[in-house]
Amino acid sequence: MAIDRWVAFVILLLCLAYGYGAFFTMDELLPPIMQRRPIWPSTFPKVLVVGGIFFSLIILLGLEKAPAKEDGGDINLSRLGDYNFGQAFLLLGLMVAYAVLLRPLGFLASTFLFLAVGSFVLGERRYWLMVLVSAIAAGFVWYLVDSVLGIFLRPLPMFMVGG
Repeated sequence: MAIDRWVAFVILLLCLAYGYGAFFTMDELLPPIMQRRPIWPSTFPKVLVVGGIFFSLIILLGLEKAPAKEDGGDINLSRLGDYNFGQAFLLLGLMVAYAVLLRPLGFLASTFLFLAVGSFVLGERRYWLMVLVSAIAAGFVWYLVDSVLGIFLRPLPMFMVGG
């Protein structure tokens, strides 16, 4: 079985487990006033579960558009050394470092560093473009989360704000 079908099978199992929680256990403890509302806290998880099951079944049953040539989704175990595992492990390490450094460095600096170093790991060598895009993206996301959504994110490092 191709790798995409294995991934679809795992997603189907996850959706079934999550769907059990969304359909049968999430709404038991709601107060009566919440039970009369048209949208419950479990509405969005239910939509996600139905969509996930639908699309994973499409892939599992092979109803999606098949490739014209040989199946390129299979992992060729004889050419396992040709895959970029180094980049994948570096990006996973960057994600862990981002999570660890988010509080001490603040959102802006840690997000900027994650985006800049991540694009370098993926092969971008136009440094001015990496810096520009990383700075704009970090600032824009911080503005949206802080000002538009009203969720406080510490933008600066802890030592600059006394914390």
